[in-house]
Amino acid sequence: MKITGILFDKDGTLLDYDKSWEPVNRRCALHAADGDVELADRLLRACGMDPETGETVADSLFAAAAPSEIAAGMIAAGSSHEVVDLTRHLDLFFLEGASTSVPVANLQAIFLKLRERGLKLGIASSDNEASIRSMAEYQHILPLLDYIAGYDSGHGVKPHPGMIEGFARACGMPAGEIAMVGDNTHDLHMARNAKAGLAIGVLTGTGTQASLSPFADHVLGSIEELGTLLDSISTPEPA
Repeated sequence: MKITGILFDKDGTLLDYDKSWEPVNRRCALHAADGDVELADRLLRACGMDPETGETVADSLFAAAAPSEIAAGMIAAGSSHEVVDLTRHLDLFFLEGASTSVPVANLQAIFLKLRERGLKLGIASSDNEASIRSMAEYQHILPLLDYIAGYDSGHGVKPHPGMIEGFARACGMPAGEIAMVGDNTHDLHMARNAKAGLAIGVLTGTGTQASLSPFADHVLGSIEELGTLLDSISTPEPA
């Protein structure tokens, strides 16, 4: 198999989801509830986060959706805000949260090793593009990226294939040579919809072995295992 590009999800794949976004999710819910703590807890649950434990459910709105979809979910659960105004505030909170996000590993070291293999690298997230760029700058990987796509970048949203198709066009490679890496099933469904070469799940986010395995070609503990996987799939079978 020939893989020439890797497209990463952000939250739960490059960033520790709970450490990075639990406080931001609480801030979003409290704003949407206009300071009503009881309503904020209800909004958190509606979007997939347990307000007591801080844990977020795989494939929930917080785990997988764009800010506009999260805003709509909060309004459906009782927030009195308008969706456009609430989305604007959520975008701002997520952007501000990028500066305090916690990586799952030394991203710069991992990306440098992948670049040494001649791979094109990109990030495709349901977050806004400005937040992705801010995170990449704080983690010192922005110069190592060939492509960035957020929900507002014009490629559509997950699990539609547009973000992967945009990566293929930007880097001049067929989708069949792209590996998509993510912690939720919407990342893996996007890979299938785009006919990507590989759909790789990781267990550093909200997804589990049980939720990811039916849709993934491989499930890894973290992106730190990518090098070993690439070695195994590119090594010819013995004669």
